Amino acid sequence: MIPGIPAALPPLAAREGVWLKGDWHLHSRHSTDSSNNPLSKIIGFAERMDFDYLAITDHDVHVMGAVAQHTWADPEFRSDNILLFYGAELTAPRGHINILSSEPYDHQRVFDARDDRDWNLLRLKQDLAVHFSANHPSTKNHYGYSFDLADSVEIWNGCVWPKNVPGVRIWDDMLLSGRMLGARGGSDAHHGVPDRPDQIVPQTVEATANYVGTPTTWIFARERSKPAILEALEQGRASVSSNPYNPRVELYADLDGDGLMDMMMGDNALPTGRPVTFEVRLVGGGIPGANYAVRVIKNRGEFGSFITDAGTRSVQFTDTPGLGERSYYRVEIEGPQAPYPEVPNSMAQSQNMIALSNPLYFNYDPAF
Repeated sequence: MIPGIPAALPPLAAREGVWLKGDWHLHSRHSTDSSNNPLSKIIGFAERMDFDYLAITDHDVHVMGAVAQHTWADPEFRSDNILLFYGAELTAPRGHINILSSEPYDHQRVFDARDDRDWNLLRLKQDLAVHFSANHPSTKNHYGYSFDLADSVEIWNGCVWPKNVPGVRIWDDMLLSGRMLGARGGSDAHHGVPDRPDQIVPQTVEATANYVGTPTTWIFARERSKPAILEALEQGRASVSSNPYNPRVELYADLDGDGLMDMMMGDNALPTGRPVTFEVRLVGGGIPGANYAVRVIKNRGEFGSFITDAGTRSVQFTDTPGLGERSYYRVEIEGPQAPYPEVPNSMAQSQNMIALSNPLYFNYDPAF
């Protein structure tokens, strides 16, 4: 059924939690198209960079679905500091999906059903209690399943920003259709820096341009736990930065005009018919004293462009969401790239794109 305008919505959730950073899409030596990238190298790098979580999502087709006997069984699949998700990249003729879980699950069942009808895959997903995340929806290995299967979508894949523009348009199409679809990034890094000259392969050049954190996904979770992180990802309480040294973008709204921000990314409310004040904040990192351009997207179109104040690194704008229509607002941030010395060739590939937010929603049906 096409979603209507809801007569009532649940109260806004309490805005209590912690921001956590990580990468949702990585490949180790257990993917045969990877090089110089054992699990210990990936996890060790992420630990040095103070990442909070990682999803190492090796291609399941390379092991015929047996990721539990390969990636997860590897003695290097461990960390005392980083929350490691169990997952894999479902690699099928119809496209790629990152399957994500807090605990081990029977991935073989997913792999064996990869070409099944979508409604059967939906029942399987529900039975296994796993998260389906649509990978790189506009590339040659695009996500070709129904978006009604997806709990989230990868809007920023790898360090090269321009290739992601069509995928962001696909996401906007889904949002405009009434779907509340949380967005994330993922480096999709396959290659590590060689330890010896004889390990150099043609793809080695990628290791200094695309690695852990290009891009970085920031998650606002109610606590530092894997279930809370997956819950927040599905809710859209997240934003994406081109690298971990760039600022995190946060989007808020004052719904009732009392000067306090009632809504954050992922929230859904009924409009009041009165103007709403929105606030964009850039938090941490970045270039000191720099101004950043803020592009506001409303319902797939450009609503306006603003420049952040160099001191507060924030900007406000006002609009009146319609009473009888769905509306969503999200922002894109452009400006100077903060250096990522550990992955020095990544900044040029991301060009001027710094960060993207998830949306704020008005009049969306949460049951759709």
